[in-house]
Amino acid sequence: MSKTPTPLSELFATLKGYVNQLSAGERTPGEVGSALNDWARDSAESIKAKIHEEVEASVAKMGFVKREEFDSLQSRLEKLEATREPSSTKKVKKAEKKSEKKKSSRTTIKKRAASKKEKVAK
Repeated sequence: MSKTPTPLSELFATLKGYVNQLSAGERTPGEVGSALNDWARDSAESIKAKIHEEVEASVAKMGFVKREEFDSLQSRLEKLEATREPSSTKKVKKAEKKSEKKKSSRTTIKKRAASKKEKVAK
């Protein structure tokens, strides 16, 4: 069963390889230094990527959204509300007119009933 190398063991293995190449005369100290800088830069980018992935996964589990997603949804909502606003005010006005008509027809019916009662009473 093979174990995945830990970052620390990977670092020691890399350093050991460079020291062996330097002592064997395969590389100059400048080449080893440059190679170490490149390796450190690559490792830092890899670590940043892993951290980013972990944060993204944790945030998604918690149910949070990214700021960009929130802003996008907010702008979509504002656009929908802007396009819907004129038609919704028309509906409100129509509903108000209908309720006014109902009120006026109710009062007319009440007046008629009252006048019939007066005629019967006379």
